[in-house]
Amino acid sequence: MLSTYLRQAYIDMPEKAKHTTDLIAVGTPELTFARSPLGQRLLDLQNSGSRSNRVIAEYLLRNPLRIPAIGIEELASRTGVSAATLSRFARAASFEGYAELRAAAADSLQGMLQPVEKLRSSIQSSSGKLGGANVLVGGLEASVGNVRSAAESLDPKALTTIVSLISRANEVYTLGFGLSSHLASILALDLQPFCARLTNVVEFGGTEVAAGRLLNIGKRDVLIVLSFPRYATDAIRLTSYARTRGAKIVAITDSPASPLAQLADYLLFAPANHPVLSSGLSAALVVVEALVSALMISNPDNVKQASKLTDAIAAYLVDGTDAHSRKS
Repeated sequence: MLSTYLRQAYIDMPEKAKHTTDLIAVGTPELTFARSPLGQRLLDLQNSGSRSNRVIAEYLLRNPLRIPAIGIEELASRTGVSAATLSRFARAASFEGYAELRAAAADSLQGMLQPVEKLRSSIQSSSGKLGGANVLVGGLEASVGNVRSAAESLDPKALTTIVSLISRANEVYTLGFGLSSHLASILALDLQPFCARLTNVVEFGGTEVAAGRLLNIGKRDVLIVLSFPRYATDAIRLTSYARTRGAKIVAITDSPASPLAQLADYLLFAPANHPVLSSGLSAALVVVEALVSALMISNPDNVKQASKLTDAIAAYLVDGTDAHSRKS
């Protein structure tokens, strides 16, 4: 099994990084890198360091495969800091300098580089055959890789724990802005038959109305929030508010460097890499469907509820006989 598809549901993250986070699925190079000792140091610096340290740490966490090949001047240019600041950052991460940090990154990534090179070769090979369609090929490769990583890294035990939390909740809230709002709506629609009270926070009316819907969230409630690059500031602010109210936070996001990762009690990762789009959301949909499926089969009552829903809408569905008759 490739190291990028490790079946791993638990990461021993630093307390400052995880707060009360218990569950993290690992399935991509950057998630696997975050679990390494170096990744843990970077997460510490992202959570508790200066603004420049947070910027540097986030860039390295999001681009671990680039670290061995990027020099200090280039990294300074990409992160908008000076070389001297990078040297201080390396010392804050317990290295003598940036060169030693880069060497440590190469050691951490050694097991990941081979499958990544194979993927790159596959894309280049396809590009040569398809000419101008290489962008499409790259996008499809990235989507397939994201879905595979999300599917193989989801642990049933992690889903069971989150399902139990949802089942006991007084009210379940789903939250997403921008493209994530559509995923949150799908999640809300699928959860509706199995939750006594459910609110999709972002439907219409903008942030002000969304904040109003979330106003009375409390300790017995659960907020399921989705956010992917480019992250919506409002999603982070409303999630922070829900956390101060004592609600349990389940976050579906793309990376340990995501701002949601520092706010969530429970994390489900859906890689969102894409060569053209700001985020590929195919893996996020897989995670949403997995969560709903786990809830549906978690107890017999939910199975009965699903059957009742099917019976209730049966009159509005085209059955096989009708479809055949219309075709004839």
